[in-house]
Order: sequence, then structure tokens, then C-alpha cells
Amino acid sequence: MLVKRGKEPEAAGPDGGTVRAPGGRSLTVLLTTAMAFSMLQLFVIGALGPRLVGELGISRTVLGLTTTAGFGAAAVLSPMAGRLVDRVGPRSCLIALLLLTAASLALIGAVPGTAVLLLAVALGGVPQALANPATNKVILAAFPAERRAAVTGLKQSGVQCGAFVAGLPLSLLAAGVGWRGAVWAAAVTAALAALWAARVLPADRPSATAGPPAASSSPRETWRLAVFSLLLGCGIASVNTYLALFGSQRLGMTPTTAAALVAVLGVAGIGGRVGWSRAAGRPGWAEALPALLAAGAVGAALLLAVALRAQPLVWPAAVAVGSFAVSANAVSMVLVLRKAAPGRAGKDSALVSAGFFAGFAVGPPLFGALVSATGYGPGWLLVAAEFAAASAVAVSLMLRRSGGPDA
Repeated sequence: MLVKRGKEPEAAGPDGGTVRAPGGRSLTVLLTTAMAFSMLQLFVIGALGPRLVGELGISRTVLGLTTTAGFGAAAVLSPMAGRLVDRVGPRSCLIALLLLTAASLALIGAVPGTAVLLLAVALGGVPQALANPATNKVILAAFPAERRAAVTGLKQSGVQCGAFVAGLPLSLLAAGVGWRGAVWAAAVTAALAALWAARVLPADRPSATAGPPAASSSPRETWRLAVFSLLLGCGIASVNTYLALFGSQRLGMTPTTAAALVAVLGVAGIGGRVGWSRAAGRPGWAEALPALLAAGAVGAALLLAVALRAQPLVWPAAVAVGSFAVSANAVSMVLVLRKAAPGRAGKDSALVSAGFFAGFAVGPPLFGALVSATGYGPGWLLVAAEFAAASAVAVSLMLRRSGGPDA
């Protein structure tokens, strides 16, 4: 429904709240940018890991704990963030997201040691918790149903845009001005993005009162998506955190070349999230894709293990992780938007996001401890097992679509 206020048309979305109508390219770019910044601090630590390990003298286990701090905070805060977005509105939350990201990055750039590094990354968990509920709510309000899957894929690709920026441009900048200067430059850019959001997004409106669940929605299905996301997150986080270090320490790559692995993963994730989310807009595809993509991710993890003996395979492995594992998370968000009850998009998005963040908190420390004890080979096999378990959980979604016993 379009609501006229002076000369500025606005759209009252089905999930409550009001944003400018129609949802166009500039709004899509803003949502993509917000998603990129929401996790940038963790990609920065992963891509610049070899430099941080060298200067700060931290171990592989401590490097994994940085991911635990960020995503642990995000997992704990996600339920509250979902309720906050539903109550306050997405504009205020998106601006807060970008400002908190700027603060987290600035603190990382000034970090003197391990304790402050963990504190800075934990602060970055707040924008992570806000990201999916706020951006999903904007999509429901601003875009018609037939465009939501495509826009969701584009905005979810923002996370991988962040991986690419951390893996290539920021890494190259760090080679010239130092890793601290590169991180501070990212902090300034996040603050400028907050100003952009304040100018583009209109004032928040009260959300519509939550109605009865939609006919196709199911609390059990939402919880399954949360468990799927937890297992998927365990594997993805391990790859994100340790891929550059694996290339540097085990495959003999330079820090810049090793960081480029993260950039390659990011580019593949961008294409995969956009392409597979568009495919998920077709009837029945969204329910089938999570299991299939997680199964493809199993092969990607096995390629990483084989790369120990055939080093060139690490590059197609990085592409496969982005194309399958990373893309599966975007498809799960398409399912959330399709099945969320009126007025509950923030809460449902937060629940699934909490599972994903919990996986990111748990996965890297387990991987780091296993690698320290047995080497990278068993570590990548653990990632393959996590992806296989995620695929098994998602099979129930396919059964529901096909009218199987869980329908």
C-alpha cells in the first residue's frame, strides 16, 4: 500500500513500519552495504591474521577465540535484537549498526593486546545481531513479494563483499600503511555509511501488531532452520578464520596471497548468494536448496583436506565454499522472509541468525584446538562432517515440500 505524505510516497509493508516506495536500487545498495559492515571486523581479523599473529604474538587458538567473542555476543543478543527491531524500527537499528561497527573497527586498530582485541570483537557482535532482522524488515516493507528473494540474495551478498574487501583491498592497503591504518580507514568508511543511512531512510513508524502465523509458517520449521544454520556456521566460520593462516603456515603462501584466498571465497559467495537466492524465488526451490547446497559444501571441505598434498586445489576449494556453504545461509533467509508471520520478521530472522552466530562462536575454537593437536587434515574433515550434518537436518525441508512424512 502506498501512503502519500506530501510529495514523498512511502510504502506500508506487510510487516509494519514504513519506508520509501518503491524499494529501488539505492535502497538495495544500502542494505548490501549494511550487511558488509556488520561482519567486516571478523573478516579483517581472518584476512590479516598472519600479520596480527606476528605483531601481537597470539596463538591459533586465541585467533579462534576472537570469532567466538564476536559471534558468541551476536548469538546471545540476537533474540533481543529481533524484538528491538520489531519494536523500534529498522532505520534506527541500521544507523546504530554502522556506528557500532565503526567503533569496533577503530578499537581493533588501536588494540595493544589480546584482551582488548577480544573486547573489540565482542562489541562487533551487536551490529551482527541487528543486521538480518533490520534488513529483512526493510525488504518486507519496501519490496513486492516477487522481488524479495532476489533482493535478499543481493543484500546477503554484502557479507561476502566484506570478505572480499578484507581479503584484497584492505590487505593491499595494510601492506602499504600497516594493518592498523587499514583498519582505521575501514572504521571511517563505516561512519560515513551511517550518515548515508540517516539521509536515505525515512523515520521509523510503529510496527503492525503481530497477527496469527501465516498458513505456511511453522515454529518447528524455524527451529530446524536455526539448527541447520548452527551446523553451517560451524563450518563456514572455521574456513573464514583459518583459511588465510592455512595458506600462509601450511602451504607456504605470502600473507598477501593467503589473504587473497579469503577474497576469492568472498567473490564466489557474492555470486552464489545472488544466483541461488534468485533460484529460491521459484516455487518449491527454497525448501530443496539448503540440503543440496550443504551437500556441495561437504565436497568443498574435502578439497581443502586434499590441498595438503595438491596445493593448487585450495583455490577451487575456496570457490566451492563460497558457492555452496556461504550461499546456503542466504537461501535460509529467503525461507524466513517467505514464512514469517506478520509483525514477527525481526524475531524469526533473529532466531535463525542466532543459530548461525552460535555456530560461528563454537566452530573456530574446536577447529583450532583440533589443528593444534592433529594438523589441518583432520580439521578440514571436521568441517566436512559439520556440513554433512547440516545437509541431513535440511532434508526435512525437502520432505515438507514434497509431501513426505514431515509435511
